[in-house]
Amino acid sequence: MKDLKYLAAFSIPIMAFIGLYFKGYWVWATPIFAFVCIPILELIFPIDTDNLKPEEADSKLKQNLFDWLLYLNLPLIFGLIIYALFTVSNEILATYEFVGLIVSVGIVLGVNGINVAHELGHRQTTNERFLGKALLLPSFYMHFYIEHNFGHHLHAATPEDPATARYNQSVYSFWFTSTIRQYFGAWKIQNKLLKNNNQSFLSIKNDMLWYVVFQITYVSAIVLIFSTAALLFAVFSGIIGFILLETVNYIEHYGLLRLPTKSGRYERVKEMHSWNSNHVIGRIVLYELTRHSDHHFKSSKKYQVLDCHDESPQMPYGYPTSMVLAMIPPLWFRIMNKRVPKEMITS
Repeated sequence: MKDLKYLAAFSIPIMAFIGLYFKGYWVWATPIFAFVCIPILELIFPIDTDNLKPEEADSKLKQNLFDWLLYLNLPLIFGLIIYALFTVSNEILATYEFVGLIVSVGIVLGVNGINVAHELGHRQTTNERFLGKALLLPSFYMHFYIEHNFGHHLHAATPEDPATARYNQSVYSFWFTSTIRQYFGAWKIQNKLLKNNNQSFLSIKNDMLWYVVFQITYVSAIVLIFSTAALLFAVFSGIIGFILLETVNYIEHYGLLRLPTKSGRYERVKEMHSWNSNHVIGRIVLYELTRHSDHHFKSSKKYQVLDCHDESPQMPYGYPTSMVLAMIPPLWFRIMNKRVPKEMITS
């Protein structure tokens, strides 16, 4: 029965469906739930640092339930998008309703779309990776699969990594630097992969080209089937989705740096190079993303068996709460800067 706790991850898309159905001020229920109610619950519920015993972990790895809880996000996401596109195309909405629905659907695209895509993108089976890439489509962030798996996990906590926020860098600055550098970084990685396999730029193996085709097809289909208003809705909700991802990227490695070794190379990624949070509500709604150090220690490890490491730097609040704090840079710096190990501070 305890394993069903991850059903709580569906609470955010449920709030979005409620907003779509009732409209009016209900369209703002999702952001209020995600960034007001959940942070309050994180403060109320205790922190859980317990790790599974080996036999418990083996048992959970054999249960298909945990995988299906991820797969169900695909019909949920696309069902929500179709419902939302139909609504904005066929009903007269006030500006605050239109904007509220954009924010609500965007939050779902970030939490239940990109976050789940991240988990599936690390899986070994082609089908699961395909599902992950499909979940990245509505946020126009399919390149994330390449840059994250072949770039971020290699360069995390170094200046070479676009997804590692510098000490004293604001989240607003990070949105631009990370988004732009990750996209061009993905093309650079793709070209290198093609070259290593003696493939041309126009090869069928050029996934980045396919991502462009899929995303153009997606927006074209929206215009043809729905309306211009639906296109604006899809574009801006997608932007909200990947901004949410970048905010998570910001708090995951903020200010943390791997130190150079005598050989001039960086030390290997350790548990101390990611910010962790053991606040149970954030852990559940984000499919244990908050146990980020263990994920970097072994990226193929499934979310239900991730461990807490004592040597990992711990956030004082959960990830949802920390995302809110990051929006207020002076407050974020005041809380987090003193927690960054002094030897990692370069400026």
